[in-house]
Amino acid sequence: MTNLIKTISILIPTYKSEKNIPVLVEKLENILSKSNYHYEILFVDDCSPDNSLEILRAISSETDTIRVISLSRNFGQQIAITAGLTYVKGDAVITMDDDLQDPPELIPEFLEKWEEGYDVVYAIRKSRTENIFKRLGYSMFYRILSFVSQGKVPVDSGDFGLVDKKIVCILNKMTERDRFLRGMRAWIGFRQIGVEFERDSRYKGKSAYNFWKIIKLSLDGIISTSNMPLKFSTTVGFAVSTMAFIGAIITLIQKIITYYYPDSFLSVYPGFSTIVLSILFLGGVQLISIGLLGEYIARVYNDVKGRPLFLIKEIIGFENNELHYD
Repeated sequence: MTNLIKTISILIPTYKSEKNIPVLVEKLENILSKSNYHYEILFVDDCSPDNSLEILRAISSETDTIRVISLSRNFGQQIAITAGLTYVKGDAVITMDDDLQDPPELIPEFLEKWEEGYDVVYAIRKSRTENIFKRLGYSMFYRILSFVSQGKVPVDSGDFGLVDKKIVCILNKMTERDRFLRGMRAWIGFRQIGVEFERDSRYKGKSAYNFWKIIKLSLDGIISTSNMPLKFSTTVGFAVSTMAFIGAIITLIQKIITYYYPDSFLSVYPGFSTIVLSILFLGGVQLISIGLLGEYIARVYNDVKGRPLFLIKEIIGFENNELHYD
């Protein structure tokens, strides 16, 4: 009795990457064709404004291993990956970026770890090619995220990695809208292992992730994986209240000393700056706490509306046009 050949799915969200796609497909085909697996390469076009979709359409017409999902509008990378996860058919799924910063050459090592029994294999970036401010920002973010997250997201790990089919099924059952997939992946558990790699520069084009998108992803990561910010604001509130209480006692003592010993160095004198700074400090703490609470409430509001996570405009390379919206 022979073992059935397993199928591997490569899932790639794409946006503004028309110059990278042909090179990426060529590299993937060269690597996967030498493996002992059936495979599919699924691109999710996140309503890219360039010719990415037309290039994918042309490539898909030449081979039966390339499939394409085109979303109705730009939903963002995390939702694009989510859309792809509902359509992949592999026994294992490898998610990667479309800009060749995630090296296809790492795929055999992912598969080797998977065959050893690991359910999740994630890539760990040993180094980055961005400027020093971005590198410092990413480094701080991942360490803060790892500290506060309930699932302990691995430091310097991204979406590049492999997940077993059962992990895909679990992810598809997790319906939150503000998604941070690497945090969700860590929260699930099972057997996980990291593989280190050197992250290259983007092959062609400019990254669609600007400063504000990075900030949003960071907020989604921290808020979706932990309620520690709420606890932190509560702790700060208690700390400020304690300091105010102690300050009130000290002020009362100073007033008594001033009444009996006007010339004492402990005497209290009215100070405009002290009052203003105290008001600004307390106001800042209150606004930050309200803002954190608002972020959590906004995510609850988004979830209870019950809208679809994504909408698909077109599918390419599928049998029987198996389009669905669940």
